[in-house]
Amino acid sequence: MSLGRKMSREVAERYDADKELAAGLRDRLAGAQEAEARLRSAQAEGRPYGEIRELALGYDRALYDAVSTADAAERVAMGPKTYEHGDAKQRRTAQIAARRARAKPSVRPYTDEADRLRSLREAHKLSFRTSPSLAG
Repeated sequence: MSLGRKMSREVAERYDADKELAAGLRDRLAGAQEAEARLRSAQAEGRPYGEIRELALGYDRALYDAVSTADAAERVAMGPKTYEHGDAKQRRTAQIAARRARAKPSVRPYTDEADRLRSLREAHKLSFRTSPSLAG
């Protein structure tokens, strides 16, 4: 017999889906590193623009997948009480629980990793043009 709070079916489904996604975090990070290595190698070799563009888009997709997975891992580490659902009062309670959970040392590495990956993706998007410039 469980004495804890019961989860709604919706929250339980989302939590289980996040657990499955979070299990692949290392693979997604490795995939992003491989995509970056291929892109940097092609740039160093002076490959044609079309090929570099495809590799840059692949790296962006890999970073997006890694960010999504890191966010799921963070939500799993924070626990099911942080999932927003129901009426305004329940949503507000979940927001407060999420804020408290982010302050815990056990959740902080996941938050830092998600932030790092978001920063990498933004830096990549700002540094690489996907269409040739008119000036050059």
